[in-house]
Amino acid sequence: MHVVGYSSVVQQIHHKINQWYRQNSRDLPWRREGVSGWEVMVSEFMLQQTPVVRVLPVWEEWMRRWPRPEDLAAEPLSEALKAWGRLGYPRRAQRLHAAAIEITTEYNGEVPSTEEALRALPGVGDYTAAAIACFAFGQPTVVVDTNIRRVHARLFGGMALPEPSPRASEFARARQVQPEDQDSANLWNVSVMELGALVCTARSPKCEACPVFEHCAWIAAGRPAPHYIPKGQAWKGTDRQVRGAIMAILREHEEPLAQESFLVDLAIQEHDTYVALERLQAELEQRERALAGLLKDGLAVRDDEGIRLPS
Repeated sequence: MHVVGYSSVVQQIHHKINQWYRQNSRDLPWRREGVSGWEVMVSEFMLQQTPVVRVLPVWEEWMRRWPRPEDLAAEPLSEALKAWGRLGYPRRAQRLHAAAIEITTEYNGEVPSTEEALRALPGVGDYTAAAIACFAFGQPTVVVDTNIRRVHARLFGGMALPEPSPRASEFARARQVQPEDQDSANLWNVSVMELGALVCTARSPKCEACPVFEHCAWIAAGRPAPHYIPKGQAWKGTDRQVRGAIMAILREHEEPLAQESFLVDLAIQEHDTYVALERLQAELEQRERALAGLLKDGLAVRDDEGIRLPS
């Protein structure tokens, strides 16, 4: 479907997808009426590359402990890293903690509402800034995440999948197909995102349940195969997996640990987290590399007493 302006067909698509969302969306706490900018911000950090089912219990615990940015800012970074648990990519927790400090000191504890100000915060890129501005403050932004890119690629582009990496043309199309009315546009952002998460999925799209099946350019083209084979992100046996196992050990120990704790024969260690690291059967060189990476990224620190989480 070649989109030009706001044809009656595009307007029908807006209406159908927004209506579908009203009737089928998940009841997620960060989407509820009266949600704060901080609640939305924490959810957006956690949802990066992590499914909702894993995020939800961690998000709820964070909101119980740290309902405002200043609550998190008052805690040492080590507490944020512990509470992040096994969500993965712990640098997100590190940056969220840094953002909480900046919001507290520079914005009087209030999450800024504009994309420009949000982008200046640690860990906030273009997508996250647009999402927070839209979902928390109703700003007229264009939100483009992986789910939205995929829906747009199929619905308007006739492609099975979007390009492997985001392109300027995709953002241009997202702006072009956005409803003109601000309230409809903001609803459209989350509606298309939800459609991609629940129906127009990457591997097994539920086309029969799609509210715009009859308008889909991919369906009209006969559902052509993807023009490339997506490469899943490796986990087993990677440095990331070893880093995660080391972080698990650090989260479980209040006291500093000797570097040799991670590098010598782990079978002699009794704690369950050491057992988990030992099961990876990572070579000494890989464990050294993973530990060095954590120290370089500031996710662990080394002093005279040993290695620990940063304070």
